[in-house]
Amino acid sequence: MQIVNLEWKGEFRFEARADETRILVDGDQQAGPAPVSLLLESIGACAAIDVVDILQKGRQEFRRLSVEVGADRRTETPRSVKKLYLRFRLEGPVDEPRVRRAVDLSLEKYCSVFHTLRMDINVDVEVEVVS
Repeated sequence: MQIVNLEWKGEFRFEARADETRILVDGDQQAGPAPVSLLLESIGACAAIDVVDILQKGRQEFRRLSVEVGADRRTETPRSVKKLYLRFRLEGPVDEPRVRRAVDLSLEKYCSVFHTLRMDINVDVEVEVVS
């Protein structure tokens, strides 16, 4: 079982601890990321880890990989995410169709964070490869 502990630090701030790792979560996003920002970061990191793993196993070499993750949220409470945007940008001599396949595999099969979300969220994905 994976456990994360949160301790209130005043205002809308909480210290989150997972094992020995600590991060300050701030509902006002002043002293640290807000919960939804952390969710977007987690989706992006999870998918990026999968893409790196898949591409490395496929002997695709790249110098850099970045992921931009955006979200549209409902205006009414609860302000849940209704649409995700993921933009993967890779630099190096990689085969773009193989990158797209790696991204698809992550979102369709491997990324546990993404698969924990409701499946009625619309997702737009963009891949850019720069040599």
